[in-house]
Amino acid sequence: MTRTDRLSVILELINERASVTVEELVDELKVSAATARRDLDSLAEQRLIKRTHGGAQSYSESFDLPLRYKYGQHSDAKREIAAYVSGLIPSGSIVGLSGGTTMTVLAERLAAQSEPEPDSNEPSLTVVTNAINIASLLVLRPRVKVVVPGGVVRSRSFELTGPFAEQTLTQMSLDIAFVGVNAVHAVDGAMIHDDEEARVNRVMTQRARVSYIVADSSKIGERAFVRIGALADFDGFVTDRRITDSQRSELEDVGVKVIGAGGDAAG
Repeated sequence: MTRTDRLSVILELINERASVTVEELVDELKVSAATARRDLDSLAEQRLIKRTHGGAQSYSESFDLPLRYKYGQHSDAKREIAAYVSGLIPSGSIVGLSGGTTMTVLAERLAAQSEPEPDSNEPSLTVVTNAINIASLLVLRPRVKVVVPGGVVRSRSFELTGPFAEQTLTQMSLDIAFVGVNAVHAVDGAMIHDDEEARVNRVMTQRARVSYIVADSSKIGERAFVRIGALADFDGFVTDRRITDSQRSELEDVGVKVIGAGGDAAG
């Protein structure tokens, strides 16, 4: 596990538990106590966590929203996807991120990545997101410019929705957009459970030069309430390496490029 991976995992653990000890990190990450302390010190210096005697805890209330954002199952797959997706983002890009658990893990990885050169006065990344939990993860990072479109917050997903969010996004131009979904179906397309979130996500993808569906492989073949768009409307679908050959073939047959994180991109 690389240092960036460790920092991302530590942030996830603190999000889930509110606090961790050095001993817990030694046991779970299979690192020395000195390494665990250095990692915690690094995150604390970046104001992402607060150091405590023997461990660390959430830096601010941004990690303790009324309904704590749950990572749910398949956390290893989400980290695998986040590691791959972060490599698709060139420095200086304007990136759209929807809400969702996989997008949150991606935001944590982006937050944990190294700073640009000290003499640079420009942000190395601009993130446009309608998810306030993702904005809170990135807002303390000097290298990241965070833009939120406004709107009404959905308590279950922390996403801003409604006409104001949609209208604001129509005024923006994005380089690349990543949209987390609840279901990926060859016939019904990319789908999520909430109709208002679907409308915002649809606008975000329309305003991007390149757009990707992002979901772990457990979502393949499932259906949800509302369709964001046909799979062929996106430039690719990023999932984990657990996607089967038959699933890949079925999705490719409807015109979407399938990328299994940790494996090769489908042609």
